[in-house]
This record gives sequence, C-alpha cells and structure tokens, in this order.
Amino acid sequence: MIKVMKAKANFFILAIVCLVFVSFNVQSQATYQLAPQPELKITGTSTLHDWEMVSKEATGEATLEVQDSKLQAVQKLTIVMPAESIKSGKAAMDKNAYAALDSKKHKEIRFVLNSMTSAGANTWHVKGNFTIAGVTKPASFDVKSSQVGTNYSFQGKYAFKLSDYNIDPPTALMGTVKTGNEVVVHFNIALQPSK
Repeated sequence: MIKVMKAKANFFILAIVCLVFVSFNVQSQATYQLAPQPELKITGTSTLHDWEMVSKEATGEATLEVQDSKLQAVQKLTIVMPAESIKSGKAAMDKNAYAALDSKKHKEIRFVLNSMTSAGANTWHVKGNFTIAGVTKPASFDVKSSQVGTNYSFQGKYAFKLSDYNIDPPTALMGTVKTGNEVVVHFNIALQPSK
C-alpha cells in the first residue's frame, strides 16, 4: 500500500514538473510587431554617381522566444514594405525605380524568415525569402541585436543583384546613365510587444 502511494506521489510530482515546464515554454513565446519608423535604405551605384533610396514605412509580425528578458530565438518573422514607399528625393529617379520594380503590379517588398541561429554575442545568422518585383529568392545574412526595455532591435544588410529578381537596372538620360546591378538593403528595425 505504501509503495503504491509513493508511486502515485512520484507520478503526481512528475506531472506537476512537466506541466510547469510546458507552461514556461508557452509563456516564453510572445508575439511582437514592427515598431514605428523603421530605418530601411537601399544603396547602389550608377555610371554617374552612387545613390540611395529610403523608406520608413513597413509592417511586420514576429514570434520571439524570451527567457529572463533575454532573447533566445526568433521563431517567425514577416516584414512587408510598400514598394513605392522608397524615396530618393528625386522624382525622376523614383519613377524609374518604380517602373523597374513594376510597382503597379507588385506593390510590396516582403521578407519571410525561415531560420535565425545564434552566431556569437548578439549576432544572428538569418535565412529567409525575399520577394521583390514578384520574384521570390532565398537570402542569408547576419544581423546584430540589441535590447531597449521590452523592445529588440536588429541591424544588418543584405546585398544582391537586381538581375537575381529579373529586374533590369534602370537607366536615365536616354540610356547614358545606367544603374549598377548590385544593390544593398540596409535595415535598422525594432520589434515591440504586440498590443
């Protein structure tokens, strides 16, 4: 009888430990959203001069795993930027860029995370898919992370060729000025707890 009671007690304790462990894991995952005013910039070259286009318009959602206020992993992440939100400050250049992106048909530039693994102190290796001008391609790059309060920030860049996304480098002045094929997306974003 005593052995049966001990077995039941042990089973009960084990069940409680498992329940607490599962509950902790569930509670450590939380939904976040992209904080306002992200810093998104695209840079490149041309036969005339280097150039940049900037956007501060994007939306995004993520699922983060946080333990003791420390980021453990990013389980899911999707960021969407309106294609016509990128601006150079020059109307003619913007028009050429939107035409190259076919922005009337493909209104968004999208990134969807596949995996994010630790690569050292506050450094992560990211793999995912970029969709630009309606073409989706795998992408991998490193990011740095930092924390301010309950927000987590990520800084990094992704270099690619326009031709990878079937984009013809824009030209100007009857073809005398041509954009370089290689461009870089720079980003500094913050994720905040969803309301």
